[in-house]
Amino acid sequence: MSHPDTTPEPIAFGERLRILRTRRGMTRPVLAGLLGKSPSWLKQVERGDLHIPALPMVLRMAEVLRVRDLSDLTGDARVPTALFVGPGHPRLSGVRAAVDAFPLAGDDRPAPEAAHLQARIAHAWSARHSAPNHRDVIGTLLPDLIRDGQLAVRQARTSAERRSAQAALAEVYCLAQFFLAYQPDSALLWRVAERGIVAAQESEDPHALGMAAWLTAEAHRDAGHYDGADAVTMKALRWLEARLPDADDEVRAIAGALEMAAGYTAARRGDTGSAWGWWDKADRAAARLPTDYYHPVTSFSRAVMGAHAVTLAVELHAGNESVRQATRADAGSIPSRPRRARHRIEEARAYQLDGKPETALETLDKAYANAPETIRYNGYARRIILEETEAKAPERRRRASELAVKVGVLAA
Repeated sequence: MSHPDTTPEPIAFGERLRILRTRRGMTRPVLAGLLGKSPSWLKQVERGDLHIPALPMVLRMAEVLRVRDLSDLTGDARVPTALFVGPGHPRLSGVRAAVDAFPLAGDDRPAPEAAHLQARIAHAWSARHSAPNHRDVIGTLLPDLIRDGQLAVRQARTSAERRSAQAALAEVYCLAQFFLAYQPDSALLWRVAERGIVAAQESEDPHALGMAAWLTAEAHRDAGHYDGADAVTMKALRWLEARLPDADDEVRAIAGALEMAAGYTAARRGDTGSAWGWWDKADRAAARLPTDYYHPVTSFSRAVMGAHAVTLAVELHAGNESVRQATRADAGSIPSRPRRARHRIEEARAYQLDGKPETALETLDKAYANAPETIRYNGYARRIILEETEAKAPERRRRASELAVKVGVLAA
């Protein structure tokens, strides 16, 4: 007796595209606009009336929809290509072990003095901004910082000491989120984000709460949860608003960074007016900070506003405007190596969007020179490089392939 084949039919590319689009809360006209196509073209692709687009368009779809692996969009699991999750860093297991360790048993060491712990945290941020291999550096420091931060909270003798220790621990978890971004363990990232929020709430410190909110919104946005990103951002801004008149530079910078975060989320949605409106608010906040001020966590400062403008234009897929903003921005004024490398990547996105792929590759080379670990784990850079390895021009293809090997997109 024969049995019917119960193997489910594979989901077609167009249907996968429609599902991913609706999960992101995007209408067909919005996604089509971000791809530089018409809504009717996108409708035909989703219905299967048109063939699967060429690789460059598939990669752009993956970027706009924040698809973590191309096989999620194409349905072909034979050659998975991670875009927004890079290869696991060698220090990841040590950081994971420190986060997962039960913090009560078997540690009778005296907790570090508050000033000593804060100095180590400040050193870690400084190392992150100055080292080309910044993930390796902070991945080395994080396990002991996590354990000592937890120890300081447990051994606090007064309510004031405990709140101060919680603020320090919240900052350690912020540092951990920078390490875990684009790593192949999203559950660990969210666990650290939640612990950071709890520690910040326990600290009752506006700066700690602002940092935790900013990073949580970043995590939501990078996962495609735009409503979640907006909810966190707006709630934090409302809470901080009443405290700003008497706030120090750090708290005012956090509020500005949250305003810029709202602009990023609006740009991801394709809302041009809101995106630039939030940039204007953030720019005014930056102008009220000292000329040489640079926030160690968010990089919020006068120096970074030009870089933010480039990103907004790119996220809105405004090719001419993104190149215009890239020309105006001063990368040399950004003191952080990884943030400067990230800005170079955004410039590369602008040039490719404007039909200048050679300049895009040249700019990615500059990003690699600034901070190899930034480009190695950046999904946008990986997408551009992978796309250009298919270029028709032999010289572009060769240059992209060499960069792909250095970054780890292709094997040597």
